[in-house]
Amino acid sequence: MRLSRSRPVSRRALLAAVFATLTLCTGCLYGFAGGGLPPHVKTVAVLPLENGTTSSELPTELQDALRLALQSRLGLRDAPEEKATALVRGRITRFEPDIPAGFSASSGQATSARRRLRVQLDIEIVDTVTGKTLWTRTNMSAEGEYADQGEALGRKQAIERIVNDVIEGAQSQW
Repeated sequence: MRLSRSRPVSRRALLAAVFATLTLCTGCLYGFAGGGLPPHVKTVAVLPLENGTTSSELPTELQDALRLALQSRLGLRDAPEEKATALVRGRITRFEPDIPAGFSASSGQATSARRRLRVQLDIEIVDTVTGKTLWTRTNMSAEGEYADQGEALGRKQAIERIVNDVIEGAQSQW
C-alpha cells in the first residue's frame, strides 16, 4: 500500500475554511431563538384576540396556535403580559364561513359541495422593552377550504396560514 503525500494547503483555502467556521460559530452563539426579533426578546405573551365576529371558537383557536408556533418556531418562552418582552395582540375583523367554492354532481352520486371560509384580522407584535412595534399587519386575510359540514377543517387551514404569515413577518424584521 502506498501512502500519498498530501499537498500543502494553500493560504487562501485555509483562510476560507477559518472564515466559514467563524461564521457558523457566530450564528451558534446567537442561536436561532427569536428569529428576526431583537436579541433581548426572549418571552412573549399572546393576548386574547378581540373578536369582531360571531365565531366564538376562532379567537381561542388562533391564540393557541400563535402561542405554540412562537414557542416552537421562534424559540420564545410563554410569559404573562407583565413579564413578557414581546406582546402579540390583535383583532379579528371578519369571519366569512360559508363561501361556495365548488359543486360536483353526477347521476350516480349525491351532490357534494366545497366551501371556503375567510378570516381577516389586524395583528401586531410589540417590543415591551422599547415600546416599539416590531411588526404589524392590517387586514391580514387567510382562507381555508372544506367539504360540507367540515368548517373546523377550513378554520384550521386558515389559522395555519395566518400563523405562518405572522412567523415569517417576525423573522423578516432584522
